[in-house]
Amino acid sequence: MQHPLIYSVVPVTFRLDLKDPFIFCAHHLDHFPAGNAQLGPQTPPQNKEYNMYYGNVVPGFPEHPHTGFETITLVEQGVVDHFDSLGNAGRYADGDVQWLTTGNGVEHCEMFPLIEQEKENPLELFQIWFNSSPEQKKQAADYKMLWREQIPHVTSDNGQVDLRVISGSYKSSVALDRPPHSWAAPAENRVNIYLITLAAGAEVTIPATTATSTRFCYFYQGSQLTVSRETIAMKHLVELQPDVEIQLQAGDQEARILWLEGEPIGAPVAMRGPFVLNSDEELNAAFRRYRETQFGGWPWPSPAPVFEREQVRFATYNGGEHKEFPEQL
Repeated sequence: MQHPLIYSVVPVTFRLDLKDPFIFCAHHLDHFPAGNAQLGPQTPPQNKEYNMYYGNVVPGFPEHPHTGFETITLVEQGVVDHFDSLGNAGRYADGDVQWLTTGNGVEHCEMFPLIEQEKENPLELFQIWFNSSPEQKKQAADYKMLWREQIPHVTSDNGQVDLRVISGSYKSSVALDRPPHSWAAPAENRVNIYLITLAAGAEVTIPATTATSTRFCYFYQGSQLTVSRETIAMKHLVELQPDVEIQLQAGDQEARILWLEGEPIGAPVAMRGPFVLNSDEELNAAFRRYRETQFGGWPWPSPAPVFEREQVRFATYNGGEHKEFPEQL
């Protein structure tokens, strides 16, 4: 019989279906080969070891629109090149997080250049689709980079436990600021996003949150995970009671977990592809506005641009006026 603290356990192949304030999360894991001169794969895919997604030369997602929600992209391995209709661009990789609030509309692209020519280019990332409040859906789009050098880590048991605080807080550690028009920005919304690594046999306790919160645990790497005395197999999503402490313990291998919790927004959701609003009427109006304006137009010479191989990690803001390098922060 399932433990009473566990509401559901669902196997996951790619998409994690979540609940308010989250929409869903995609887990991309691709075993890209060595790259060619154009930063694409040297060899074609076999046995679906990787996806080109919508890229023709470089894998990724060329120019496309979003409005009314947030994308939170957590890169565990690999490189992402970002361009948007605000005139901003950047490259992030290996432990960095991009938090984009799409507000009243933006176009962007996410491409996965294969930098290494002499060895494989594995890519693993999570992209969380996170909802916005009705008021936040009206704001201008914005984004922020959370560089790996700055993301708080909570470690314990001589490094046997490592918990990265992407959003919210854990004990006395507080996450970096999110974009100002994010539902996750106010502390009272208790949006906690953690990436947890447990050495074999190690355990960690997640404190209780409120009874009204949504709470999920995704076990994505390892042999097994014990969640409040219930054994969970790898690649399973667990929905949990929010207002109690939860104990996690790794099996005989290192375990990795994505932890998601937060207060629901509680507004109606009307979703059509990459547009997430509160009614069909609002959706129709947003599509009309996109057809008329393309959310500001696309200022880049290609729908799928990438940087040169040698480009270091960076981000630009304010239409490209301000440039940020994590090494200089």
